[in-house]
Amino acid sequence: MSGQGSGGNVIAAVCNIFIVGLGQLVQGRFMAAILFFIVTYSLYALAATGAVLIVTWIFWPVAAIFHLWSIINAARYKGSD
Repeated sequence: MSGQGSGGNVIAAVCNIFIVGLGQLVQGRFMAAILFFIVTYSLYALAATGAVLIVTWIFWPVAAIFHLWSIINAARYKGSD
C-alpha cells in the first residue's frame, strides 16, 4: 500500500464495510484484523441476544463505533516506510 488516501486504502475501507477486519487483512495487518473482527462481532452478538433490553441498547452503539473505527483505521493507514 502506498499511503493514506491511496487506492489500496480505499479498497481496504470498503472491505471493512462488509466484513470487519477484512480491510486490515488486505493490508497485511493480521493482528489488527483479528482484534477488530473478534471485538466487533462479539459486541454485535451480545446486542443481538436481546435477553435484556438494556443490554441491546448498550452493546449495539458500541459495536457500531468499533465497526466505524475499523473502516476509518483502514482508510487512514500509512504503512511502514
